[in-house]
Amino acid sequence: MREYLVTLLISAALCYLITPFVRTQAIRFGAVAYIRGRDIHTTPTARWGGVAMWLAMSVTFMIVNHLPLVGKSFGHEAQGIFLASTTIVLLGMADDRFQLDALTKLTGQVFVAGILLMYGIQILWLPINGVITLPPSIGQLVTVLIVVITINAVNFIDGMDGLAAGIVAIAGIAFFAFAYLLAVDYGFSRAGAPSLITAVLVGICIGFLPHNAYPARIFMGDSGSMLLGLLLASAAITLTGQVDPNAISAESSGPTLLPLLLPFAVLAIPLADLLLAVGRRVKAGRSPFAPDNEHLHHRIMSAGNSQLKTAFILYMWTATIAFPVTVLAFAKWWVAFLSALFLISITLLMSHKSKVDV
Repeated sequence: MREYLVTLLISAALCYLITPFVRTQAIRFGAVAYIRGRDIHTTPTARWGGVAMWLAMSVTFMIVNHLPLVGKSFGHEAQGIFLASTTIVLLGMADDRFQLDALTKLTGQVFVAGILLMYGIQILWLPINGVITLPPSIGQLVTVLIVVITINAVNFIDGMDGLAAGIVAIAGIAFFAFAYLLAVDYGFSRAGAPSLITAVLVGICIGFLPHNAYPARIFMGDSGSMLLGLLLASAAITLTGQVDPNAISAESSGPTLLPLLLPFAVLAIPLADLLLAVGRRVKAGRSPFAPDNEHLHHRIMSAGNSQLKTAFILYMWTATIAFPVTVLAFAKWWVAFLSALFLISITLLMSHKSKVDV
């Protein structure tokens, strides 16, 4: 645990220090978010925050590669995730600068998922009526769907200062806790790609937040949101490869189910926003990718909340779903229930004046 904490702190410090330099370069090369009708920000703001995250991640990998425990995580899977991350950041950089069309970005996301498949990172089984081992072609399709959906869920929630970075940091903490506790309780290797990736993921989000929280001096852009979504999806998929579902008894089905369910639980708020947006746009006869100003954060703000309070409300709703689900895998149901009740109480206290019509 100590080495992963060191990894998190290194990635956070590096991202914090690198981001101002990247901001300067983004302005220099014209990667700037100007004011549009649906935007919340009121001044042109640099993009390319994902570049700072990627640089911090890369340097962190080089530093912690020599640690006794974490160094064992740098296997074939970690190499594939790094290559896919590099590719998605390049795609995002181009979009942040030149505003690529939705089809081009979707094609790039599928290509990045293909890189993961080339490195053997794919879903091998599903917990349906027991355990079903998937044919390679079905497993590959499910893998691509998880990657694309997770990337776009994070991308959709990135519409307000500090929102996506904070939500993904909370999601990463929950997922790291699950991966590490699973290793401790069931004897799996603690030096795996999921623990490494989520530790770095949380670190780069924490390091980026001081620059991205309201009032933001830089946005993560698609280079950042797609990177975060890819890292979270990759951690989930690699974790399923480490879990032998037959080694976990039927009485403890939670750990068997959660490697696939947890990413959707911790991203429940972004996924809900994604589904609502797609349904809303299709119903109106528009493209599912057509932008609008009716996302959850827009609606919470329209109820009279500040940007900071809106972000905090969505942080708390994310934690309310993510942490009890993680607890449920390793503790009695009533422990998870009490933790959920506590978090719900705090969240409702914060948002009692917010009326959001979804």
